[in-house]
Amino acid sequence: MQGKALEKHLRISPRKVRQVAELIRGKKADEAIHLLRFTQKGASSHLEKAIASAVANLMYLKPETDKENIIVKTVFVDGGPTLKRGRAASMGRRSMIRKRTSHITVMVGVKE
Repeated sequence: MQGKALEKHLRISPRKVRQVAELIRGKKADEAIHLLRFTQKGASSHLEKAIASAVANLMYLKPETDKENIIVKTVFVDGGPTLKRGRAASMGRRSMIRKRTSHITVMVGVKE
Protein backbone atom coordinates (compact mmCIF):
# COMPACT_ATOMS: atom_id res chain seq x y z
CA MET A 1 0.00 0.00 0.00
CA GLN A 2 1.27 3.45 -0.90
CA GLY A 3 0.25 6.98 -0.03
CA LYS A 4 0.39 9.56 -2.78
CA ALA A 5 0.28 13.36 -2.77
CA LEU A 6 0.35 15.90 -5.59
CA GLU A 7 1.30 19.56 -5.48
CA LYS A 8 0.40 21.33 -8.71
CA HIS A 9 1.03 24.70 -10.32
CA LEU A 10 3.78 25.79 -7.93
CA ARG A 11 5.41 29.05 -9.01
CA ILE A 12 8.94 27.73 -8.77
CA SER A 13 11.12 26.28 -11.49
CA PRO A 14 11.24 22.46 -11.72
CA ARG A 15 15.03 22.58 -11.87
CA LYS A 16 15.18 24.23 -8.45
CA VAL A 17 12.72 21.74 -6.94
CA ARG A 18 14.65 18.74 -8.32
CA GLN A 19 17.78 19.86 -6.46
CA VAL A 20 15.95 19.58 -3.15
CA ALA A 21 14.07 16.41 -4.15
CA GLU A 22 17.39 14.58 -4.56
CA LEU A 23 18.05 15.02 -0.83
CA ILE A 24 15.02 13.05 0.37
CA ARG A 25 14.61 10.14 -2.06
CA GLY A 26 14.70 6.80 -0.20
CA LYS A 27 14.84 8.30 3.29
CA LYS A 28 12.40 7.73 6.14
CA ALA A 29 9.50 10.17 6.09
CA ASP A 30 10.30 11.66 9.51
CA GLU A 31 13.95 12.07 8.57
CA ALA A 32 13.02 13.66 5.22
CA ILE A 33 10.69 16.20 6.87
CA HIS A 34 13.35 17.03 9.45
CA LEU A 35 15.95 17.47 6.70
CA LEU A 36 13.66 19.72 4.65
CA ARG A 37 12.83 21.87 7.66
CA PHE A 38 16.49 22.92 7.88
CA THR A 39 17.17 23.20 4.15
CA GLN A 40 17.37 26.82 3.08
CA LYS A 41 15.72 26.54 -0.31
CA GLY A 42 12.31 27.81 -1.36
CA ALA A 43 11.21 24.41 -2.62
CA SER A 44 11.76 22.70 0.74
CA SER A 45 8.51 23.98 2.23
CA HIS A 46 6.51 22.69 -0.75
CA LEU A 47 8.16 19.27 -0.57
CA GLU A 48 7.67 19.10 3.20
CA LYS A 49 3.97 19.77 2.77
CA ALA A 50 3.68 17.13 0.04
CA ILE A 51 5.42 14.46 2.16
CA ALA A 52 3.22 15.24 5.17
CA SER A 53 0.14 14.93 2.96
CA ALA A 54 1.31 11.62 1.47
CA VAL A 55 1.96 10.21 4.97
CA ALA A 56 -1.51 11.34 6.09
CA ASN A 57 -3.06 9.69 3.03
CA LEU A 58 -1.25 6.43 3.78
CA MET A 59 -2.31 6.54 7.44
CA TYR A 60 -5.92 7.06 6.32
CA LEU A 61 -5.82 4.06 3.99
CA LYS A 62 -3.93 1.83 6.43
CA PRO A 63 -4.39 3.08 10.03
CA GLU A 64 -2.40 0.25 11.64
CA THR A 65 0.80 1.44 9.92
CA ASP A 66 3.66 2.44 12.21
CA LYS A 67 4.97 5.94 11.35
CA GLU A 68 8.60 4.94 11.92
CA ASN A 69 8.45 2.42 9.03
CA ILE A 70 7.23 4.86 6.37
CA ILE A 71 9.79 5.76 3.70
CA VAL A 72 9.74 8.12 0.73
CA LYS A 73 9.61 5.75 -2.23
CA THR A 74 9.47 8.15 -5.15
CA VAL A 75 9.59 11.90 -5.64
CA PHE A 76 9.38 13.32 -9.10
CA VAL A 77 8.99 16.85 -10.35
CA ASP A 78 7.40 17.68 -13.67
CA GLY A 79 7.10 21.00 -15.41
CA GLY A 80 3.73 22.69 -15.39
CA PRO A 81 2.38 25.38 -17.68
CA THR A 82 4.78 28.22 -18.40
CA LEU A 83 3.65 31.81 -17.99
CA LYS A 84 5.06 33.82 -20.87
CA ARG A 85 5.88 37.47 -20.36
CA GLY A 86 7.69 39.93 -22.60
CA ARG A 87 10.42 42.44 -22.03
CA ALA A 88 11.79 45.18 -24.23
CA ALA A 89 15.03 44.25 -25.98
CA SER A 90 17.42 46.11 -28.23
CA MET A 91 16.44 47.41 -31.67
CA GLY A 92 12.72 47.50 -30.82
CA ARG A 93 12.44 43.78 -30.26
CA ARG A 94 10.84 41.79 -27.52
CA SER A 95 12.56 39.09 -25.50
CA MET A 96 10.61 36.37 -23.74
CA ILE A 97 10.59 35.85 -19.99
CA ARG A 98 9.41 32.37 -19.08
CA LYS A 99 7.96 31.98 -15.60
CA ARG A 100 8.01 28.24 -15.06
CA THR A 101 5.74 26.21 -12.80
CA SER A 102 6.12 22.76 -11.24
CA HIS A 103 4.07 19.70 -10.40
CA ILE A 104 5.41 17.57 -7.51
CA THR A 105 4.37 13.94 -6.98
CA VAL A 106 5.39 12.16 -3.77
CA MET A 107 4.75 8.49 -3.01
CA VAL A 108 5.43 6.96 0.39
CA GLY A 109 5.20 3.35 1.44
CA VAL A 110 5.93 0.96 4.25
CA LYS A 111 9.48 -0.33 4.57
CA GLU A 112 9.66 -4.08 3.96
